[in-house]
Amino acid sequence: MSVKLKHIVSIEDISTEDILGLIDRAIAFKRGVKMNVGAQTFVANMFFENSTRTQYSFEVAEKKIGCEVVNFNAQASSVQKGETLYDTVLTFSSLGIDIAVIRHPEDKYYQELIDSKTLKCSFINGGDGSGQHPSQCLLDMVTIKEEFGHFKGLKVAIVGDLSHSRVARSNMELLNRLGAEVYFSGPLEWYNPTEFNKYGTYLPIDDLVEKVDVMMMLRVQHERHGDETSFSKSVYHKQYGLTVERYEKMKYHSIVMHPAPVNRDVEIDGELVEALRSRIAAQMENGVFTRMAMLEAVINYRSENLIQA
Repeated sequence: MSVKLKHIVSIEDISTEDILGLIDRAIAFKRGVKMNVGAQTFVANMFFENSTRTQYSFEVAEKKIGCEVVNFNAQASSVQKGETLYDTVLTFSSLGIDIAVIRHPEDKYYQELIDSKTLKCSFINGGDGSGQHPSQCLLDMVTIKEEFGHFKGLKVAIVGDLSHSRVARSNMELLNRLGAEVYFSGPLEWYNPTEFNKYGTYLPIDDLVEKVDVMMMLRVQHERHGDETSFSKSVYHKQYGLTVERYEKMKYHSIVMHPAPVNRDVEIDGELVEALRSRIAAQMENGVFTRMAMLEAVINYRSENLIQA
């Protein structure tokens, strides 16, 4: 099945059929299937928040399929003169950019862009505030599918800074939709029952380590918490982190995941980052192939609908 999507901004907006198509296509790319865009395609990577994995994974993916890459530097742009996001994107659209990959600190920044009747480019959300992170969610699904071959009935724990996590929000919805059993853990002050209870169940981490197939640890997002003078890394690690002791109680076939960057000895013991059950490096590797599949889906749509920037 050839997936065709005009934009990829939220997991909730993508059908299950297309989700599964993107996952399978990413795995096919990893196994050596080749794709080249053919017609010249310009992609702008517009990151208004710091990023290593997402930004450079997209750039590698873009180059692997033959796109022309334009990297935007917000710190050296007219944004510093007060230019709005919309006007910045309008400039790139007018210059002939076909696809804009954007990360922005504002939740749902993309709504104004996809509603525009003027902008000609397609949009891929590289992460919006505490909202959605579709590419991270999809690469996580690729990693789980590669490991277990299915989703239905798998027990997945999402642990940590839930309230600020776009990874948690994307993953809980999709995992639930694909038939996995979702559990949450972490500080109760970072857990909103009204938002999370419809997707899974909260349990203390020590009740989960022997139960789940996937331990998905989340980064503590200090930059979104403001003043955290009372935060103790050692206390957090002891109460909510994946310690060596907890790791050793996990099921023999279970795996550890983390979107990275990892705060070593906070969310996860430093020596476990590359442990036997860790799939953190595999997630990063799968990110390139997943983003190739996402870009291809948008290019497919634009080609079929003869959209020219």
